Amino acid sequence: MSILAVVPARYASTRFPGKPLAMIEGKPMIQRVYESALRCRAFSKVIVATDDERIFQAVQAFGGEVEMTRLEHQTGTDRIAEVAQRHPDYEVVANIQGDLPFVTLEALEKLVEPYLRHEQPDMTTVAAPLDLLTGYRNEHTVKVVCNQKHYAMYFSRAPIPFFRHAVPHVPVYQHIGLYAFRRDFLFLYATLPPSPLEQAESLEQLRALEHGYSIQVGIISTPILEINTPDDLTKVQRLVASGALLL
Repeated sequence: MSILAVVPARYASTRFPGKPLAMIEGKPMIQRVYESALRCRAFSKVIVATDDERIFQAVQAFGGEVEMTRLEHQTGTDRIAEVAQRHPDYEVVANIQGDLPFVTLEALEKLVEPYLRHEQPDMTTVAAPLDLLTGYRNEHTVKVVCNQKHYAMYFSRAPIPFFRHAVPHVPVYQHIGLYAFRRDFLFLYATLPPSPLEQAESLEQLRALEHGYSIQVGIISTPILEINTPDDLTKVQRLVASGALLL
């Protein structure tokens, strides 16, 4: 099974311009994501995909593989689809989000595990146990509810499900921004028009569900720290300085 891992990275983030080049203990964030992806032996190749010359040069400087993409892409999936077109020999394409500098080997392996078992889901993603006290009502914590076969039923920033009754072991999880696609589905997905729920929630993965496709969800043991804003970066730097977060 040949798997291509692509790390989409753009400079012009609305909430955090220049985020891929933000420094974490002497390394730009994009380098930490790239090096984490390299540790996953399931990936045959890892490539950073960017539309910005500053990110391109930074990746080259640390010895990473990087490709330029068009400016007009609206999503990271569109960007990885352009790169995947240039590499026709890969059966599966993984999207490793560039704001996950602490992505774990467990998460990367769980992401592609179905394909390594020779299953053929349209796409896969990863989720972790949801802290109902801190994450359930937090709009920045994306929730996913799954069916009994671990396929996603819905993703939301809202608190789902509504607990009218106390029920143990409800299959709601914290979503982690990792995706893998069967090659043919990636290119199909890139042609699908944005869907109403996707636009309402600002969650791209809902496009697949609304168009009738499936997303298999791998469950990992613990959530992964993401960096979405400058405040998130400050918190991480404090954790590293205090020794609470080891790199």
